[in-house]
Amino acid sequence: MQYQLSQDLQNCIDECLQCYQTCVREAMNHCLEKGGKHVEPTHFRLMMSCAEICQTAANFMLSGSDFHTRICTACAEVCDACAQSCEQVGEMEDCMQACRRCAQSCRQMARSGSGSTQQSSGVNAPM
Repeated sequence: MQYQLSQDLQNCIDECLQCYQTCVREAMNHCLEKGGKHVEPTHFRLMMSCAEICQTAANFMLSGSDFHTRICTACAEVCDACAQSCEQVGEMEDCMQACRRCAQSCRQMARSGSGSTQQSSGVNAPM
């Protein structure tokens, strides 16, 4: 038996994973090298928290957890805060945009409550 993710769910997973990758990459490369306000503890912790909640949200959706909408709600909130922090710090356009896209996608997922997996036996049933 094969499980297929709805398109909305797959899109949200993709946005979460993209945000996770962007936050980690920017924190570990751009921010650490830039120094100053880029490595201010509140900003840097928020970036790492954002990366973690995005990865967690993707994992909950991939596993078909009934709690994915709750995690997506939290993810949207953290992503919004991270985008705002990146905007204030400056020179963080990639991270800011990834966070905003992820927040929007997670809010939609949380509101719709959709995205459950669909079971497929891989065999076409006769009509």
